[in-house]
Amino acid sequence: MVAVPDRVRKRIDEQLTSLEQRHDITVAFAVARGSHAWGAASPKSDYDVGFVYVPDDLRTYAHLEGASETITESRSDVEYQGSNVRKFAQLLADSNEGAIELLRSPVRYRVAYDPADLTDYVTRAYNPIECYHDWRAIAANNYRKYLSDHLVRSDDAIFPILERTEDGYVVEADDSNAETVTIAADDERFEETQTRPTVKRNLTVYRAAMYARYLKETGERGGHDLPAIDFGAFLAEQAPSVFDPDRIDRARVLLERKRRGEGGVRVDDQVGREFAHPPKQIDPAVHAREGPDHERLNAFIDDVIAAVR
Repeated sequence: MVAVPDRVRKRIDEQLTSLEQRHDITVAFAVARGSHAWGAASPKSDYDVGFVYVPDDLRTYAHLEGASETITESRSDVEYQGSNVRKFAQLLADSNEGAIELLRSPVRYRVAYDPADLTDYVTRAYNPIECYHDWRAIAANNYRKYLSDHLVRSDDAIFPILERTEDGYVVEADDSNAETVTIAADDERFEETQTRPTVKRNLTVYRAAMYARYLKETGERGGHDLPAIDFGAFLAEQAPSVFDPDRIDRARVLLERKRRGEGGVRVDDQVGREFAHPPKQIDPAVHAREGPDHERLNAFIDDVIAAVR
């Protein structure tokens, strides 16, 4: 894992302070998201920062307009994405994988509130079926958008090309009523566009598809083991119990290339349509749990507010 230089940490802390002042908030904790969180950063990688904040005036929660639920800003090579503590608790109640990964991030930039106890609780109480569908959606949507050849309709709808025929195309349907549709080659509403599948895009799809499939498989064995947030550790320690060596090696090559700074290099589709689309339906009787308790999450909200007041 590429360490975050002290100069970058200092700059992020200063920018967080500026963000607090401009938005009248206090940051409870801020951590790395993206490649720096899951061990795929190169020395040239940008920095993604996720944070949880509390409005300085708590009365805004009761105002008709409500408190701002999210804050997103870009500063040079740093992207900031924050949620207010109530919104973040709602995401945890829904077992949102992004919120859970924020808690599990190994890189901490600011910790007015230490989320260690909350992390331990949520990673035991989360609802596996929700995380599964989050990861499945990330894999399928990114494959559809970045890796597959597709037709673009005049309203910007995207239709991945499954087969080229003499008269046109067989494409993936954009609704649940049909799996495929046929588009005539002379249909002027559609234009063929080829995506630019890069190392980074392939790696994003690979990670999400493997995490979804791993969670499903371990759940059916009675475990529902959360995949390690560090993708290299996952490939070395957890993936061998579910995936064949060739699949793991292909993912590892992408990870190593991303770490070398080759994230933007075009490599075509390294994942495969079938693998990028884990099953839409999995058995709730096996994979669903109640998820984190609301009273416990309300107590978390109280603790965060107390930590920054």
